[in-house]
Amino acid sequence: MSAEMNVGIDVAKELLDVAERPDDVRWSTTNDAAGIGALVARWTVSRPARIIVEATGGYEMRLVMALAAAALPVVVVNPRQSRAFARATGQLAKTDKIDAMTLARFGEAMRPAVRPLPDAQTRALSALLARRRQLIDMRTAEGNRLEVVDRPIEREIRTHLRWLNKRIDAMDRQLDKAIKASPVWRQKDALLQSVPGVGPVLSRTLLADVPELGTLDHKKIAALVGVAPFNRDSGTFHGRRCIWGGRAPVRTVLYMAIISAAQHNPVIRAYHQRLMAAGKPFKVAQVACMRKLLVILNAMVRQGTHWQNDYARAV
Repeated sequence: MSAEMNVGIDVAKELLDVAERPDDVRWSTTNDAAGIGALVARWTVSRPARIIVEATGGYEMRLVMALAAAALPVVVVNPRQSRAFARATGQLAKTDKIDAMTLARFGEAMRPAVRPLPDAQTRALSALLARRRQLIDMRTAEGNRLEVVDRPIEREIRTHLRWLNKRIDAMDRQLDKAIKASPVWRQKDALLQSVPGVGPVLSRTLLADVPELGTLDHKKIAALVGVAPFNRDSGTFHGRRCIWGGRAPVRTVLYMAIISAAQHNPVIRAYHQRLMAAGKPFKVAQVACMRKLLVILNAMVRQGTHWQNDYARAV
């Protein structure tokens, strides 16, 4: 058993359940400034190897930021990973205290890498993008309702749609302003949008939601976003390769970009046509083009190179 300390924290809106390994110490504290401050003070002295927290949709952010500010090794993991680990180790029961200990055991066994967290500007841009996606979803839902409602309700929906369109336009202006305010983002945005088929939505999404772009190799960046195919072979069975996990919002925007790039980007168009001529299913060709475009963008950011047809073909 490793002697290093691993901490698991199950985060709720008002409470933090904490577990430390290998001593199996457990306790609870409040999810507020006082409770979080006590945790920071404790671990500033004891220095755990890693502190594992699940992504909970926002309730964890105050804790994670405080730990990162204190230079403590916090790791935010996907809940699906920790739950799969619990089932694999025979832990079927689920309570907050059990979940905290499971996270500590997960850190002890899997030793997930501690990665730098996005800075305040990147988090703010990501929040703006997330809100824009929510407004787009609302607009789509309201547009669908127009097909089945009576006229009095139709007027109400159209009024709401006009308001949503104004809010989306305002959000786009805020995003433009945020990017122009940062010299680094402004440079990267110009670089990304030099690629045929890459517009402001994909560029902003990559800047905010894939800050690792340009720092990883082609295999890791594809796996991070979720466009890398994984084998499904066992014995004599050979299954179709499929993508798994990753960052779904980024993947959605990439898919929409490929629809344009397959027509207007000479490198992506030629690659797509070659795949289709080889008999690949349409969706397989689309995902392969998504991966190709992402790898090209990753290389361009890493090298600081604007779009060039010959350079892109060589990537």
